[in-house]
Amino acid sequence: MRTFLRFLFRSTAWVALAALLVCLYGFFEARRDPVIKQGRMELADWPKGAPPIRMLLLSDIHLGNATMGTARLDRIVDQAMAQKPDLILLAGDFISGYDAQTARAVSPDLTAAMARLHAPLGVIAVLGNHDYWTDAATVRRTLSAAKVDVLVNEAIQRGPLVIGGVNDKIAKHDDVPKTEAAMRKLKGANIILAHSPDIARISRFGSQPVFAGHTHCGQIVVPWFGPLRTMIDHREQFPCGISHQGHHAMIVTGGVGTSILPMRIGAPPEMWVVTLGPRDANPASKQ
Repeated sequence: MRTFLRFLFRSTAWVALAALLVCLYGFFEARRDPVIKQGRMELADWPKGAPPIRMLLLSDIHLGNATMGTARLDRIVDQAMAQKPDLILLAGDFISGYDAQTARAVSPDLTAAMARLHAPLGVIAVLGNHDYWTDAATVRRTLSAAKVDVLVNEAIQRGPLVIGGVNDKIAKHDDVPKTEAAMRKLKGANIILAHSPDIARISRFGSQPVFAGHTHCGQIVVPWFGPLRTMIDHREQFPCGISHQGHHAMIVTGGVGTSILPMRIGAPPEMWVVTLGPRDANPASKQ
């Protein structure tokens, strides 16, 4: 009996140690500097004679989570600005948590960080589910104070682009027909910015690219098996990178922050730099 108890104790200790090491690895992995992914996309409706532009896609900051403090966010902003983008798109989930107090507490730090983002064609954002689950009005005011244009089922023209910003689908504030109607009133190459990539399934307006976040690329990905949440519930899917959804080309970034668990495994933080240009450019690619 003593031998069995000794074996049980040692086994439990080793399992606990292994779990601790995995959690520590995941925590520090989540706090690493984002990987810069590169891509190129052709747009059939690109205005004749307009030069290609360099667009940066950043998402899922989740300020207030244990993995995202002000010092780390400042480093991410520095890294983003070092890419010298012509246009910056922010795909939502600026705040972590589920209560309005969190949004109000971190809003000064978010304003200070977002105000440092600038590009010749501007900084455009949509809100995500966590922004609504905390306090969307506060998040929107915070971004506006930082000179960020927040699109709520609206469209805006920037250079050769018409950008349609679809509000968050998960929080049930999306209105794709309204967004597409606003896009039709403007002239340029059409793209859609949304927090959730599910928007691509219900958009029927042309074949414009969709840029989104939300999925964290699974956040915790078990080698050979895939995202942990997909293993638990096969209905949970986490599109990531360049893909196609119906007639839409799509780039889904894994984002830079975390939600629920403050850790990442097999899905490092990332941001995308995408060259957008006419149809005779090189085909979409990624690294």
